[in-house]
Amino acid sequence: MPLLLAQPGEKNTIMAVRGRGETKRFLESMGFVEGAEITVVSEFDGNLIVNVKDARVALSKVMAAKIMI
Repeated sequence: MPLLLAQPGEKNTIMAVRGRGETKRFLESMGFVEGAEITVVSEFDGNLIVNVKDARVALSKVMAAKIMI
């Protein structure tokens, strides 16, 4: 399921990162790789703040939809 559907505070594991070339490389460079643990901190209008690899990152709903958990 896409990261957009995760509940705040719930720990999940990234199963896949979708997207084309540059988008996928951009997400992977920020730590969004298969097997990484990810937690949604908060959600506002579909946009997310997540913890991944001990870093807090803001994601648009478009980018969050490309991350499968």
